[in-house]
Amino acid sequence: MEDEIVVNIDVMLARRKMSVTELSERIGITMANVSILKNGKAKAIKFSTLAKLCKVLDCQPGDLLEYREGEKSGEKQA
Repeated sequence: MEDEIVVNIDVMLARRKMSVTELSERIGITMANVSILKNGKAKAIKFSTLAKLCKVLDCQPGDLLEYREGEKSGEKQA
């Protein structure tokens, strides 16, 4: 497993009791693009989009993005 960035938009949506539709409308991007971000399928995110997400969800970038270290060769994660 490689090192990865995990996107926790779904967690913040649940905490804020907000739908993907409402988030999409409030930040001004399509529901399809919000879904791509939410499901961790995006390869990049604009800082302006990240800033909008933080504003609407009342959070910090670290609340939305998490770094996870992958397995080192020959080791297994617990």
